Amino acid sequence: MTAVAEALEVWYSACAGASCPDRVEPVRLPLSQAVGRVTAETVWALRSSPPFDASAMDGIAVRASDTAGVSDSAPLVIPAGAYEVVDTGDPLPEDFDAVVMREHVRFAHGGAWLRSEVAPYQNVRSIGEDIVANEPLLFEGHRLRPVDVAACGAAGVTDVLVRRKPIVAVLPTGDEIRPIGADITRGQFHDTNSLMLASQAEEIGCEAIVLPIEPDEPEGIGRAALKAGASCDLLIIIAGASAGRADYTVEVIKQLGVLAVHGVAVRPGHPVVLGVIGSTPVLGAPGYPVSAALSFELFAAPLIARLEGTVERARPSVRARLARRVASPADLDEWVRVRLGRVEGRLVATELPRGAGALSSLVRADGLLLIPAGAEGRDADAEVEVRLLRDLGGIENTIVVIGSNDLALDLAASALRSRSARLTLAVSNLGSLGGLEALRDGLCHLAGSDLLDPGTGEYTLGHLDQVLPGRDIAAVRLVGREQGLIVAPGNPLVLRGIEDLARAGLRYVNRQLGSGTRALVDYELSRLGIAPASITGYQREEHTHLAVAASVGSGRFDCGLGVAAAARAFGLGFVPVRCEPYDLVLNTASLEDPLLGPFWDLLSSDDFRASVRALGGYDTSEMGKRIL
Repeated sequence: MTAVAEALEVWYSACAGASCPDRVEPVRLPLSQAVGRVTAETVWALRSSPPFDASAMDGIAVRASDTAGVSDSAPLVIPAGAYEVVDTGDPLPEDFDAVVMREHVRFAHGGAWLRSEVAPYQNVRSIGEDIVANEPLLFEGHRLRPVDVAACGAAGVTDVLVRRKPIVAVLPTGDEIRPIGADITRGQFHDTNSLMLASQAEEIGCEAIVLPIEPDEPEGIGRAALKAGASCDLLIIIAGASAGRADYTVEVIKQLGVLAVHGVAVRPGHPVVLGVIGSTPVLGAPGYPVSAALSFELFAAPLIARLEGTVERARPSVRARLARRVASPADLDEWVRVRLGRVEGRLVATELPRGAGALSSLVRADGLLLIPAGAEGRDADAEVEVRLLRDLGGIENTIVVIGSNDLALDLAASALRSRSARLTLAVSNLGSLGGLEALRDGLCHLAGSDLLDPGTGEYTLGHLDQVLPGRDIAAVRLVGREQGLIVAPGNPLVLRGIEDLARAGLRYVNRQLGSGTRALVDYELSRLGIAPASITGYQREEHTHLAVAASVGSGRFDCGLGVAAAARAFGLGFVPVRCEPYDLVLNTASLEDPLLGPFWDLLSSDDFRASVRALGGYDTSEMGKRIL
């Protein structure tokens, strides 16, 4: 596979060889319509600004020489006729060369009293102080901002020559793809990629056209590509970029034009296709949404910038510490989605799910971490550079929670945001043990835990001396919750508890190692003398209670251990196993952290407690109570 930078150069060369335009045409627009466009020529100032010597203050215009020697001990009265009252922006009257601020003048006895002298041209804006006529104001290739058009107006410019908006056509393909809003059946998916890619194009200033969905048939895809390519500057064909039975993008580009690149050393998005049809560049984007989105950033955005004759819009970046080790293949670049928050004065990055189909991970992501080929990952607590996807101001007001998954925390994140748009509760589901270790390493504000100690039957507190020895630690009760088997509606298999997991033919879906739920099921299996290897599906792991419920609801599994609220959310049955506490562990000093204040207030809210109870299976009687 080709490296990203090399792939771009190969693509650009193919475009040049096919006589693709290297720039979109210029158009002349009035200033009111020019923001966001790229200048196609140098913009020259037609007049100076200010166009005359002007008063910079409200006050009186005087001759500076008349004020020489004036002080508090030697005030001066300037008679009427020897000064002139002026306002900010007024032309400086003839024969005067300075302005005294109104606050420093007292009018009395027909004159103006002064207590300090002024220098020549004090409080005066000289002609051309801001802009001088005939000087270059903006150069070609500049993306116009509101301040730029304002400066142009001040310089006498009324319209500018800019590049027209590049046109991006998006061609979705696939027998299984249906328009958003259409009814779908098993094996079908809504066409979210077209909406996303078209919006990405519009976000960077393009005009986007979404074409009708083409079935997996090369002749039809080819006809649609030829027609679209004749009227756009970049054609994006969605899906069909891999090597499956119905992947035709490579074949279509080969037959109709030039295939430049197939396969790039990047993840997600390595099956990307780059080529040319006629004189139009073509990007074959992978069908997985995260791969498609990243392919646009890595390949479409730079090409569009070239067409506009400017530089690509760069995202700002920050330095952060990794909350846990991130492994990565050695043979390609990998872009990892992360959440960010400031803990103990330093930004912390927590990895989000990496699946190329995990579109929600991009929704929750604050930034992207690049692990370059050859690095094989980054260690926990390593300092890394993160490319921001969200405003840093919002990240600074983020409460970082790492640990066991719970629906009450998801509800808290929503409730906090509704109370304050500036506050974010960022929850990463790394399991109870992972949360306690993150707190130990200074990588989170709160560790969510329901970790059972099999020796004592106690939850969470018995683990603190092991994971956080010698630390001044506090624990606050979030909820009590019902854990049990999530089963099909009506419990058709008549499951009674953990003892039934070894039943022949029963399909079980597990939680990940390190989670409190996994610790509970392993404890119960050990107590009952059931070998995990005897349970079908024990190795299949999910990271959230809702994911377990979704697996059972799909019919692929018969049961999984989770909270009652997850079963209710999917309309499933529930077999109680145990009521357990779910606690929040933190450094004692953090109890007084102003950032956490709104969160403690939320936990004491009757409305919030009622909304948690409404989820089902929750006891909020001790919510917010300090238990350690």
